Amino acid sequence: MFDVVVVGGGPSGAIAAEDLVRSGHSVALLDRAGRIKPCGGAIPPRLIADFAIPDSQIVAKVNTARMISPTGRQVDIPIENGYVGMVDREHFDEYLRTRATDAGATRITGTYLRIDRSDGTAVIYRDKDTGEERRLPTTLIIGADGARSNVARTEVPGGDTIPYVIAYHEIIEAPAATLAYDPKRCDVIYDGAISPDFYGWVFPHGAQASVGMGTQVAGVDLKAATAALRAASGLTDCKTIRREGAPIPLKPLDRWDNGRDVVLAGDAAGVVAPSSGEGIYYAMVGGRVAATAAAACLKTGRVSDLKLARSLFMREHKQVFRVLAAMQKAYYRSDDRRERFVSLCHDVDVQRLTFEAYMNKKLVKARPMAHVKIGLKNLAHLLRLVPARRV
Repeated sequence: MFDVVVVGGGPSGAIAAEDLVRSGHSVALLDRAGRIKPCGGAIPPRLIADFAIPDSQIVAKVNTARMISPTGRQVDIPIENGYVGMVDREHFDEYLRTRATDAGATRITGTYLRIDRSDGTAVIYRDKDTGEERRLPTTLIIGADGARSNVARTEVPGGDTIPYVIAYHEIIEAPAATLAYDPKRCDVIYDGAISPDFYGWVFPHGAQASVGMGTQVAGVDLKAATAALRAASGLTDCKTIRREGAPIPLKPLDRWDNGRDVVLAGDAAGVVAPSSGEGIYYAMVGGRVAATAAAACLKTGRVSDLKLARSLFMREHKQVFRVLAAMQKAYYRSDDRRERFVSLCHDVDVQRLTFEAYMNKKLVKARPMAHVKIGLKNLAHLLRLVPARRV
C-alpha cells in the first residue's frame, strides 16, 4: 500500500516522487521505459539552483540567443550575468528518476491502464516484462503522464480537450563551430515557412544539437520543415542520431484535481509557457507543488488540499503565462508580425528585461520606465506606426 502512486517519470513525476519520499511518504513511480520527449533542452539558472542540478548534467552552456526573422535578419541577444544550461532529455530524465529511486521511491516499469476503486483505490498497470495487469494500492495518484495524459482524460474535467502544439526535432551530431552554427548559441527561427504559428530552433547539446519546430496547424509536414531548417542552418550533412515528436500543451487546465484522490502535474496539467514553449522548469515546479498538495492532503485528510497544487503554481507564474500568451497571440499570426517581433528584439531594454525574467522566472519590476518604453514600442509595432527593420 503506497501513500502516492506517481504516473509518469519525466521531470515532473520524478520531482514529485523525490519530494514526497524525502518528506517521509511511501511512493511508487510508474513509468514506461525508453520514451524520450522531443525538447530543446534549455534550463535556466533558477532551475539549476532550485532543484540542485549538478554540472555533470549540463551538456552545453549558452551565452547568446539569436532571433531570426522571416527575411533572415538576425538579432543576437547576449545572456548577461550567467548562462542558459542545455540538457539532453535522454540522460537528464533518467538522472531525475534515479535520484528519486535513490531517495526511496519504488520504481516500476509498465504502462498505466486505469484507476480501480472497486476494492479501495489502486492504479492498474501492464507490467513491461510479463505483460500482465498488476495493481498498485494507493491513497492518492499524481498524474504526470504528459500532454495527452490518460489520467487527466479520465479523471479531471477538461483533461480530454487540452489544446496542444505538435513538436518535432532531430538530434544530430553537432558540427564544428561555423558562421552558421555556434555551440554556445541558441537560434530561434520565426519564419512561417518553418512554422506558421510557432517557431523553429537550433539548440546546441555539446557533441550533439537539437533541430526542430512546432505547430498547431494540421497538415504541416514537420519532417520537411525540419529538413528545410537544417538546410538553412548548414546542418543537412550532419548525422541524425534520433528523431522524436510529441504534443506540447498550450494552456494550463482550469482544474488540476478530481476532488477525490487525483492531482495533475507538468504537461498533464498544461504547464508549458506560451510563446517560448519552455516546459522543463515549469514541469518540475508542477511536480513540486503537486507533491506539496498531496502531502497536505495525506496529513489533514482534506481532499480540498489537492487544490493547493494549482493555486501555488498560479500564485507565482500566472502573470508570466498571461504576458507570454498575449505576446504569442499578437506576434505569431503572420510573417509581418514575426518580422516586427524580431525588430522589437533589437531594443536593449527588451533584451535585458526578457532574459532577466527568463533566468529568474519573475517579471522584472525594478525599472518601471523601461516597461513603459517597451509598452509604447510594442504598441507602435502592432499598430504599424513604425517600419519593421529588414535585412
